[in-house]
Amino acid sequence: MEQFIGIDVGGTNVKFGLVNSDGELLYKEKFKTKKVSEGNFVENFSDILKDQLKRNPSVSKVGIGVPGTVSKDRLTTLELPNIPALEKVPFIRLLKERFSDVVFHVENDANAAALGEYYFSKGAMPDNFIFITLGTGVGGAAVIDGQIFKGGDGNGMEIGHIMSSNGKTIEDNIGKKGILGMALTTLEGYEGKSVLSEMNKLDPKKVVKAAHKSDYLALEIFKDVGRYLGEAIVSAVRLLDVKTIMIGGGVSETFEYVKESMNETIRKYLTPYYINKLDIRLATLGNNAGIIGAASLCFIED
Repeated sequence: MEQFIGIDVGGTNVKFGLVNSDGELLYKEKFKTKKVSEGNFVENFSDILKDQLKRNPSVSKVGIGVPGTVSKDRLTTLELPNIPALEKVPFIRLLKERFSDVVFHVENDANAAALGEYYFSKGAMPDNFIFITLGTGVGGAAVIDGQIFKGGDGNGMEIGHIMSSNGKTIEDNIGKKGILGMALTTLEGYEGKSVLSEMNKLDPKKVVKAAHKSDYLALEIFKDVGRYLGEAIVSAVRLLDVKTIMIGGGVSETFEYVKESMNETIRKYLTPYYINKLDIRLATLGNNAGIIGAASLCFIED
């Protein structure tokens, strides 16, 4: 069975994994992005990759997911706000210079994760779906007729950057910073009892913990998250006329708290043509979606 190396380049960690053609993650390792970025990112990255390839000499294809935009020909990384050391870098050319016998694929990380779901989801997948990932930021992708939808110049479906009803972007509202901002703002002047007011150095994880304890204020925050998520879904569905929505990232832990207000927003703005066939599901690959998705890029024809 063929094996691939999948690499999930993130703002905090760079994760390497060995994945077989059935989508099984055989092992994974992670390295601090800050450490890889010291000096020359590509050289440090290549040194790690060299060790990975040495351990797995049969591997000839490597897929890489990056958190930002890439050139239309998928040879150059463009804008990666969380990894400045990898901005405007002829990434594939530099890797090929060092590993001439290896086939490389690089793709936006949300696109890679969507492709991973398409090939390796635990449930049956249609050929057309929208993929939204909620984490530090908000990422988006779409698979149309079994292919990643890239848009005119290669970087379509940046759903986190569409506008919400309050004049902010979706990511500003419901990325981790947005959720923390909502919590801090809501606490100001709040006179009722809340677990949140008793927590030191509030962060998004603590907001989630408070919701798990049925804290009223935390649940109200996630109602707002659901409303903004619903707005994003409405916009994406109207633009692409695709009715299956996959939602990945950390939202799976809080989906019960967001889905009611999400569905209310969707019902308010979508007509029966869309709603009657709308299928919203949680993604299935969990924390390994980035690595497995990156490996699935190796199925793309060269």
